[in-house]
Amino acid sequence: MNAKKIIGLLIQGESLTVEFKECKNALSNNIFETVCSFSNRYGGYIFLGVNDSGDIIGVNQNSIPGLKKNFANMLNNPEKISPTLFLSLEELEIKEKTILYVYIPQSSQVELCSGKIFDRIEDADIDITKSTDLVANLYNRKSMTFTERKLFPYVTKKELRPELIKRARQMALNKISDHPWKNLSDMDLFKSAGLYEENWVTNEKGFNLAAVLLFGRDEVIRSCVPGYITDALLRKENLDRYDDRLMVETNLIDSFELLMEFVAKHTLDRFFLVDNKNVSVRSWIAREIISNSLVHREYASVFPAKIVIEKDRIYAENWNKALKPGRITPEDFTPYPKNPILARFFVNIGLADQLGSGVRNLYKYTKIYSGSEPELLEGDIFKTTVLLTAEGKPSDKPSDKPSDKPSDKPSDKPSDKLSPAEGNFMESILPYLKEKGQIDVKTASSISGKSTARIKQIFTKLIEAGILEKLGANKNRTYQLVKK
Repeated sequence: MNAKKIIGLLIQGESLTVEFKECKNALSNNIFETVCSFSNRYGGYIFLGVNDSGDIIGVNQNSIPGLKKNFANMLNNPEKISPTLFLSLEELEIKEKTILYVYIPQSSQVELCSGKIFDRIEDADIDITKSTDLVANLYNRKSMTFTERKLFPYVTKKELRPELIKRARQMALNKISDHPWKNLSDMDLFKSAGLYEENWVTNEKGFNLAAVLLFGRDEVIRSCVPGYITDALLRKENLDRYDDRLMVETNLIDSFELLMEFVAKHTLDRFFLVDNKNVSVRSWIAREIISNSLVHREYASVFPAKIVIEKDRIYAENWNKALKPGRITPEDFTPYPKNPILARFFVNIGLADQLGSGVRNLYKYTKIYSGSEPELLEGDIFKTTVLLTAEGKPSDKPSDKPSDKPSDKPSDKPSDKLSPAEGNFMESILPYLKEKGQIDVKTASSISGKSTARIKQIFTKLIEAGILEKLGANKNRTYQLVKK
């Protein structure tokens, strides 16, 4: 969010979706009540360093690191906020003073703060815990809005894949070493992530659709979500049908990786110097398109989601519940998660960034890659289009910023040549390699949760990138870091 828009919100004053907190040196106790009420109503912005009149007083510069850390920690503490949230404070300087702000998205679940339920009424946070009617209305409103919350009482842990649970936990730890999931049991992790619910009105309990999509066995997913499929197509020569096709019907975690590989297989990759680092911009564009397609679609529809690669563009389509039909741009975009549980989970495991950043990233990296802007159209069908320019070749036209110029130099860091999924895998096995010196396929599979066949493919890429080298014959083969 830019300073102009923030000043506009400050002038309008506190409202149903805007709250001011002074919090000059420390977080106030009631800030989390506002987080809870915004989550339970329509979402909204919280500004720190602003008084009740909308005057900017700023936050103490020395207090900013502590404010950010405490805010994130409390949102990930189930005793404070349940289900836990994954949000962070952003800072912005206005009139030589620093304020912090955060956008709280509407949650698909009923959020609790210290065991109490708060709702937003005009510009106030109201405790409705003891009001049976208001609580019932809140549950009904959310259950009718968000398909991902549909409960499946007869789905048990036996219908979920344990290796995926282990893998997701490791992915979260790869991103944040002291992640709150680290010491949680599987069931506590499910509850903390909002994947296992208890309806206070009907007393119904069970895993929801989000849990099934993330961890369900393939046959369970087909039973619970009959229309679920992502159809990836390559149409460069045979425009009437396709040159290559991948129909993905498995869990969302594996789906993300399979679709990333499909895009990598059929599009040209080049490395660009972004913020003084050689970055695979193509991988980041694919990441945003794929994560958006998997996380923000409406799963109640049988409309088949598509990701189509053509000579000069890549586009994705999926069914959608439109909030504001029309073209989405960073300037007039208000973050709104169509499936908040799935969105939050993807952020936790590093397959997506904080809500709202995806649009900014897509605009940023598309401009670097092809010198154009993506087109994001919201309607009953959400469509994202990214131009690859003629014959799928990225433009050599430099950006206005020197750091965005394409780099033909080999990267100083071999790891920069990896896709995000391969980079996450490398991070997951790195501690073991540093401690033991060598690793085999079976051990790597156990640590990462990936199949041995997939591990062998990644090891081949790591060897080509000059990161690993192999030792020994096939039966006893191990891999070690290349010595510099």
